[in-house]
Amino acid sequence: MNATNIPLSKLKPNTGQVPGLPKNPRFIRDGRFDALKKSIQDDPEMLELREIIAYDYNGELVVIAGNMRFHALKALGYKEAPVKVLPTDTPAEKLRAYAVKDNVPFGETDWDVMANDWDAVELEAWGLEVPGWDAGESEAAGEEGENQYTHKVDAPTYEPKNEKPPTGELADRRRAEELIAAIDASDVSDLDKDFLKIAAMRHVVFNYEKIADYYANSLPNVQRLMEDSALVIIDFERAIELGYIELRKEISELYAEEYPEDEL
Repeated sequence: MNATNIPLSKLKPNTGQVPGLPKNPRFIRDGRFDALKKSIQDDPEMLELREIIAYDYNGELVVIAGNMRFHALKALGYKEAPVKVLPTDTPAEKLRAYAVKDNVPFGETDWDVMANDWDAVELEAWGLEVPGWDAGESEAAGEEGENQYTHKVDAPTYEPKNEKPPTGELADRRRAEELIAAIDASDVSDLDKDFLKIAAMRHVVFNYEKIADYYANSLPNVQRLMEDSALVIIDFERAIELGYIELRKEISELYAEEYPEDEL
């Protein structure tokens, strides 16, 4: 499959217009978007090495992989970009796989090697977020001749306890039950009551540490149902299949709107 330069005006972002392919679950905030644009400006030849992937849907070229690069190129004033166009008979399950796999980092980063052998200022300039490292502090340390790399990052973990908590400790239903009581006492129609009671359940607060304990000490059939409900995420690809990634994307967008500040 060869890449060809295609006008950006002919490309469309993935907004869910292709049947069987959910809309693009990735977003980017202002600071990260600026870093992406600078990355393209500094090394434009990278566009030839990692082309945008599009799918021809009824004559509309929908971006399957590279949505953030597509937006950055438009913001930079690019008129065209290298694009590989997938065959029209590509099944939806393949499109979904391409969209996600383009962003899955299968490998892991050895942050000790990063700290000792790589320049953290360069890494930050290239758009890599280094956990536990503050760019301003490291630059200041570098100016003073000190070792810039002082952080070893340990990912937080939770070890489930060897005891199963009672189900009453897994979630706080008090606010939801108050709302349901108020709904029952109201004079709205039964149809309205049914809907409002469903909405009231949004106010249930889950205790995920207790849920982890409960999961670890449950039978396999219970564990499977908890996974299907996204109470715990064990199988990442199954979580995508069940639509949890779409849910995460919606929550992330709301968070980004409230806390403006972070590619496909």
